[in-house]
Amino acid sequence: MDLPRDAASVSDIPDDFEPQPLGNRVDLIDAIREAAPSVDFSDPSWGELVTPDFVIEFNMGREEVVDSMMLHVRGGGSVVDFIDTLLTHLGRRAIDCSEGEFFGSATSGESLRAWQQYPDRVIEPT
Repeated sequence: MDLPRDAASVSDIPDDFEPQPLGNRVDLIDAIREAAPSVDFSDPSWGELVTPDFVIEFNMGREEVVDSMMLHVRGGGSVVDFIDTLLTHLGRRAIDCSEGEFFGSATSGESLRAWQQYPDRVIEPT
């Protein structure tokens, strides 16, 4: 999303903050392809990047002007570094849904590791 640069925490976002659109879908897809040339946007509303370490699905909705984008992340490896690089390339910030705070490579890396360990804690081996 378009998130305020000066907010240190999600709670610092003013209640009356009006985010601007991320831009035209075509331009946004082109910018993502610059960072990830193998991303598949055969469905322009739902792109998919498949790597040996991780898969990211880019949900942009169906409107031509994109207000926000949700990244659905599976896997591990270098995914946090990739997201950090992508956000820098796009000049954007993101919210880590697991933490409810701004994405940061250190904190989001911990969040991902905790999520990856979750099944081991709640599912009994058979």
